[in-house]
Amino acid sequence: MNDLVPSTLTVALLGEAILIVMLVWSILVPTLRLWPPQRVNLLSQIMVWLPTLAVFGGAILVGLTEWNALGWPLWLRWGVGLPLILAGNAVVWPAALAIGLDATSGAEAELKTDGFYRWSRNPQYVADIAVLLGWAILSASAAVWIIATGGVIAFALAPFAEEPWLEEVYGEPYRRYINRVPRFFGFP
Repeated sequence: MNDLVPSTLTVALLGEAILIVMLVWSILVPTLRLWPPQRVNLLSQIMVWLPTLAVFGGAILVGLTEWNALGWPLWLRWGVGLPLILAGNAVVWPAALAIGLDATSGAEAELKTDGFYRWSRNPQYVADIAVLLGWAILSASAAVWIIATGGVIAFALAPFAEEPWLEEVYGEPYRRYINRVPRFFGFP
């Protein structure tokens, strides 16, 4: 294992631990939630984006360093991994731009129910999961699988921290929306 891998893996896992603890805390103690932040400011954005970047950056760096360490076949890596990465990016960026970068950071904004949000209440999280899993498959690195697993857990927990806040902010329109659209993915 390259000397860079253990330290990068440690940073990525620390980022995931911070995100997971923040999310679990926010689920269990919503009146003192950390996500979405009570107020969006530079500190709250650093608190969320720095660990998130550690996860994705760590996965990329480790994957490039340990490229195909598992010896997986090309058809699997490029036929499944790459399409997941491309599809995830094709969803996450338009979905983030549709609600705005401030709302992506946890600020209150207009309730978005069209575009990708008509198939999923959380298209960004679904897309982030697809990107992480796609990269784990494409890079075929056991260490990336460790990072991807923690990332998937964090992105799967995030809606459970957000939804009580969304219901509080948007009220009845949000309750109607959750009755029509699945949390993760489905067709209307």
